[in-house]
Amino acid sequence: MNKLKQANLYRSELIPVSGKLVERYNKCLKTLGFKETKLTSFSIDGVGWSPEVAEEKKDVHYLNHGDANPHGIIISPLQKGKPVYLPFHSFDRDMMQHIFKTHGSKINDITRDSAICIDFDQDIDVFYEPLDILKYDDVSISFRLIDNLEERQKEQLQLVDKFRTGNNFIDEDIHNELLESAKTYGDLRNRDLNLHALHYTTGSFYTRAFGGVYLLRDFIQTILVFENEDSYKEAIKDTVHDVLIYHISQPELVEKLKSHIIIECDLEYMVKTPNYDRIKKFELFSKLKETEHSIKEILDSKALFKSYLNKIDISARKQVMGVELYLEKLERSNAYKIEDMVDESMYFALHQPHSSLSAEHRDLIHKLLVNISPKDVLFLYWYDKEQFYKNYETWDASFQDWVIETISDNI
Repeated sequence: MNKLKQANLYRSELIPVSGKLVERYNKCLKTLGFKETKLTSFSIDGVGWSPEVAEEKKDVHYLNHGDANPHGIIISPLQKGKPVYLPFHSFDRDMMQHIFKTHGSKINDITRDSAICIDFDQDIDVFYEPLDILKYDDVSISFRLIDNLEERQKEQLQLVDKFRTGNNFIDEDIHNELLESAKTYGDLRNRDLNLHALHYTTGSFYTRAFGGVYLLRDFIQTILVFENEDSYKEAIKDTVHDVLIYHISQPELVEKLKSHIIIECDLEYMVKTPNYDRIKKFELFSKLKETEHSIKEILDSKALFKSYLNKIDISARKQVMGVELYLEKLERSNAYKIEDMVDESMYFALHQPHSSLSAEHRDLIHKLLVNISPKDVLFLYWYDKEQFYKNYETWDASFQDWVIETISDNI
């Protein structure tokens, strides 16, 4: 990952945490019912998730009490607008933006000397079966401050009232209580610590629950797409809900998404795009074995690309160039079938979210498409960074260089 880090492509916007912030972070963990970290320094993203703490705990979802109960931590106003690097839901960043937009000034004040614990509550205590995902609707976002600061404020105000009553201003015990409260929590008298609960209404989204599920419910019919085969097999036993259920590897899924006007594919248009060029180069890379030149040199040079294309066997060559061969033959006759000439996974990779979709839906469908067929390295990086990082580690070092250059040129 060092090359990605040097190119600022690997979690480059994390916020460093050390000193007093570590203490506040641990108080948040404790308040939320989690074990404290033993680390003295680490980094966090927009929702308060830390890759170092996750590694320490050997649990990437250490801020969750089960799939149904995710949480967040705010210890710095610098978290505003930062990426959520391992979102449990595809709408997690939107919720954090909603929080900072509504409570931004109060967060700035509170995090001067305190920290905020976030509960994302969808009124589901625990998931029992995969179709419980359908219960997701309105998420209630509530807040708790460490050290019960709201209660300490009430106590401090009561002490002030007591101090002002009668001759209590000469009572040394009350003096000491006020001083002790002020030393411990600061002057809370004029601070607004009230973070009222917020609500976020979900539409279509992705969740990591049950091994990864896409819930598409803003279209002709509700569709559930499962990444985990066991969860899918459990879900299809359901006879109560009127929904369509697919596993992400089923070829029928793509046709269903097209018929529901969720995705589209215009090959004549796509073959002229940078998307196609990246996918074709990825396809050639996957067919090459021993080479005299580096993968990056081959993919960057038209001459070398053609040279190595002609060195692979004819069936592999047809897989790489199948789309262009199909379109050439289609100009002469419409008797040719796409499934006979174009590799299925390459064809799926060339699909796009339907042009009628909103920006929010387009991002979600792009993520689904790169999970169906992860051949466009740029889109994989944009829409599913965790899967990109996993795939990146399996790639040839020279191909990694080409990927880094490709992404950097498009940022």
